[in-house]
Amino acid sequence: MAIPGLRIDFMMPSYVDQLLVEYDREMANTRKVLACIPADKLTWRASPRTNTIGWVANHIAEIPGWLPKIFQQSAWDFAPPDGEPYQFPDYQTVGALLEFFDGNVQTGRAAIASLDENTLSDSWSLLQAGQVFMSHPRFLVVRNFVQNHLIHHRAALLVYLRLNEIPVPGMYGPADDMPLEP
Repeated sequence: MAIPGLRIDFMMPSYVDQLLVEYDREMANTRKVLACIPADKLTWRASPRTNTIGWVANHIAEIPGWLPKIFQQSAWDFAPPDGEPYQFPDYQTVGALLEFFDGNVQTGRAAIASLDENTLSDSWSLLQAGQVFMSHPRFLVVRNFVQNHLIHHRAALLVYLRLNEIPVPGMYGPADDMPLEP
């Protein structure tokens, strides 16, 4: 319903601006979680079938660094048939891991900030040994392969921390600074 004489000019922020707001919030939350990892828990795993806390933390720390590949190339083959496969990081200290994460966050943010929005609907593919593993428009790749993927692994890390009675930080509300009851 219009109110006579009242005019409100509202411009929707660009998709890049929206991405940056969410990216900054999620990366700050993720850094808080990574900083909670005790040095003596990097090799802990919930079961023989799960990855260690250190592996999950390294994987989380590498994900923001993928953004330039997504925006500068139309595809990424992480195990090319004629080349070296992608090397997963393996930082052995929380300090080194945080430094790696911080660098990737800066690189990823710069990639988003310099993004031409006209390329967001362009297709991008992830390949494994020359075979298409997935192919989506870039805007979905940023959402699903980067943001949601990172949040998924951050959630697993939070469970691992709680299983070790390590207090976890608040991200969307108050901090959980009390260990779970046995």
